[in-house]
Amino acid sequence: MKVVIVGGVAGGASCAARLRRLDENAEIILLERGEHISFANCGLPYYIGGVIKDKEKLIVAEPDDFRIRFNVDVRTLSEAVAIDRARKTVTIKDIPSGKIYIESYDKLVLAPGAKPVVPDIEGSGSNRAFTLRNIPDTYRIKEFIENTNPKKAVVAGGGFIGIEIAENLAGLGIEVTLAELQEQLLPLLDYDMAAAVHNHIRSKGVNLLLNTAIERIAPSRNGLEVNLGGKGYPADFVVLALGVRAESGLAKDCGLMCSQRGGIKVNKHLQTSDPDIYAAGDAIEVTDFVTGEPVMVPLAGPANKQGRIIADNICGIPSMYGGAQGSSVIKVFDMTVAATGINEKTAKRLNLNYEKAFTYSANHATYYPGATNISIKTIFDKENGRILGAQLVGYEGTDKRADILATAIRAKMTAKDLTELELCYAPPYSSAKDPVNMIGYVIENILEGKEKVYHWHDIEALQARKDITLLDIRTEEEYSRGHIEGYINIPLDSLRQRIGELNKGKPVYLTCQVGLRGYLAARILMQHGFDSYNLSGGYRLYNSIFRVSSPKTGVKINTETQKPEKG
Repeated sequence: MKVVIVGGVAGGASCAARLRRLDENAEIILLERGEHISFANCGLPYYIGGVIKDKEKLIVAEPDDFRIRFNVDVRTLSEAVAIDRARKTVTIKDIPSGKIYIESYDKLVLAPGAKPVVPDIEGSGSNRAFTLRNIPDTYRIKEFIENTNPKKAVVAGGGFIGIEIAENLAGLGIEVTLAELQEQLLPLLDYDMAAAVHNHIRSKGVNLLLNTAIERIAPSRNGLEVNLGGKGYPADFVVLALGVRAESGLAKDCGLMCSQRGGIKVNKHLQTSDPDIYAAGDAIEVTDFVTGEPVMVPLAGPANKQGRIIADNICGIPSMYGGAQGSSVIKVFDMTVAATGINEKTAKRLNLNYEKAFTYSANHATYYPGATNISIKTIFDKENGRILGAQLVGYEGTDKRADILATAIRAKMTAKDLTELELCYAPPYSSAKDPVNMIGYVIENILEGKEKVYHWHDIEALQARKDITLLDIRTEEEYSRGHIEGYINIPLDSLRQRIGELNKGKPVYLTCQVGLRGYLAARILMQHGFDSYNLSGGYRLYNSIFRVSSPKTGVKINTETQKPEKG
């Protein structure tokens, strides 16, 4: 059997290695247009920033090592330029010599990846405008910084690469302006969770511009002038991190089915519309594990799994890809941001019967030094409590909880299941009730009617009503430091004594700092005959959105403490 693989890195290289482990006699040819077949593309920003100091560490496997260990015919600087499906051949261009030749195949694997989006604007081709996708891109940026000692940079794009490169440039002492076309960074998050990220990035000295397009890159006497949203910003260089586009041209040209977004269509076995051609990685369209909708997920984890599954199927081992849930994590300076499953934007678009819960829990026992809050937004099915998605923003221990929730989603677990998880506990690592358990308890209370919730986006309409009571049950000191307009203050510990001040005929809409004390107050009021609702996420979430990081306000940033709060 002869297998030709187009593209290395995650999908292609993992497929080649698995194939050899399964079949010692197969002829395996791996074609890679670049110089490197397997490199740590997720580590590239950290080499630029000096966190990873040895550039050799970025190379996962050298072509010669791969040839020797796996007996794979590795051909770097070799570009597949055409596929003849009828003859089962690939036309290949040897880039250094320009020579064109043809190679036959029994099975063909396409793992071409994706290429950076470069905007069609004046100056995008400047030698001071960079993209970051591979090793040569990395070396060019690193050499430019070392040779020119730049003072100012513009980063266009607020996804993973944009944020990571902005952080690493700031760490080098470069003044960074980060511009994002949309109203928020990190589209995997909902706006209410992204608000905390905006706040944190600004607190680190990055000039963050939301709702701002990059429109022009022009040379100036001192370097560049970059037009962002109609205003000029001086810069020594620009990094364009505007996302990626699937490299599916080869597949389209030979008649394979592709989606409107350019993704190569595959079945559960990762076969394309031609059963002898498989595809993996950033260029393919897969199924969303939670919704069943077609999605494109350009992440290394899924690509590696897909390469392995393709090898199994080629070797006669029935293997299926169960769908992607987009589990991902990013370091934002000293903050950790993670997400898994669907966000609320997706739940709304698909008209799912969902609800959401915001929880703030300490990453470990509060009496052990160094405890910090993890902010978690959980999307769940209102009928059965199944966990559909989660977004987490915090510090140490955030990734651990994200992994637990990713596992829960894959296992189709419910809120009740989360309450029953027996997770590891010791004061330096967790609490007897882990933040994941707390999510389960909160959702369980909502589903069982022990608590009725409302949300930050409901408040504007509530403030206009006269038939309800808006009640803040934090302490008088907390209330005096800042509160939501229209809310009266009765501290929780005085509520039973002062309950007569409330009109039982008016529903009571409660808030506290993060939601815990509001729940306690709601239980008191409900058992005294009141119709009560608790603000999920409390004043802290509302303040984060409207006073700190909303692009619609010009309020000065006031970074909130991350110390655990009692509610």
